[in-house]
Amino acid sequence: MSTTALNDLSRHPIVQAPMAGGGSCPELVGAVCEAGALGFLAGGYKTAGGLYQEIKQVRALTARPFGVNLFMPQSGPHADPAAVEVYRHQLAGEATWYETPLGEDYDCRDDAYDAKLAILLEDPVRVVSFTFGCPEPGTLAAFARAGTFTLVTVTSAEEALAAERAGADAVCVQGVEAGGHQGTYRDDPEDDDTPGTGLLALVTQVRESVGLPIVAAGGIMRGAQIAAVLAAGADAAQLGTAFLGCPESGAHPLHKRALTDPLFTRTAFTRAFSGRPARGLVNRFMREHGPYAPAAYPEVHHLTAPLRKAAATSGDAQGMALWAGQGHRLARELPAGQLVEVLAAELDTALSELAHRSAS
Repeated sequence: MSTTALNDLSRHPIVQAPMAGGGSCPELVGAVCEAGALGFLAGGYKTAGGLYQEIKQVRALTARPFGVNLFMPQSGPHADPAAVEVYRHQLAGEATWYETPLGEDYDCRDDAYDAKLAILLEDPVRVVSFTFGCPEPGTLAAFARAGTFTLVTVTSAEEALAAERAGADAVCVQGVEAGGHQGTYRDDPEDDDTPGTGLLALVTQVRESVGLPIVAAGGIMRGAQIAAVLAAGADAAQLGTAFLGCPESGAHPLHKRALTDPLFTRTAFTRAFSGRPARGLVNRFMREHGPYAPAAYPEVHHLTAPLRKAAATSGDAQGMALWAGQGHRLARELPAGQLVEVLAAELDTALSELAHRSAS
């Protein structure tokens, strides 16, 4: 499909990021879509049946296009069981403190991917995106036949080329500034000490490498930043943290408050909560366990899930996974529809100023 097809999905070039873990609930997606942006449900960590119910809820809230994001199955080698067991022992004190058992490390590396594909192909939504890898060409072709626009998350020009070859309609280019998990195809602990590429540089690299439409993601909180990525070659901007603090967001109230709490001064990548690199607000749990967490996704995710839930229940933000992008201090507590309107107005102002400067 063409860039025009991507921009036809919503009135504004604004995409609400799929935030697994509860942030991207049907209420948020519906409000975003009704305001003229493209909302996304997060399919990660849900059962196929649970995802289908959320799709039905969104359809009851809006007739506008919306998207669903899927996690690709983890196809690499399984995590070292010994390393996971060592981490389990290290977390024993957390289990005692929060008075909850650690989660079980069961074989769940595919996130019910095939069942979710079947649902989305039988009862299609307008957009489906993929994270942690690129689907097989046959899968992307099946979605094309169903009339579904497909997006693949990429973190390098090489990954974008692979998505183009496989038949994706567009790529979501994720810069290092983005909150939550990095959507890289390869999860190699040897890369942990190597910073990723900033969004503007990455969008330029991808634009010069592939002919696909680009959705730019990573640290975007203002309309002027949307204008910047559009000028760099993107066709739309994806915002996650910006929508996290909205009243419609399903994020925990502690998580929402933490975005602008002076107590949380910075973000960093960590494997402490899930076993895969993800950017969040630096808190006690991240500081104490991040240096020792193994590269073991989703094993560590399931191991720590009861701890994170217990921390939230007890009102302890220091034990929660507070995913956030680098722009978190710019978060605004606005209703989702109003936030879309403000971002669109800021974008129009920024584009007008750019046009004026170019003409003068």
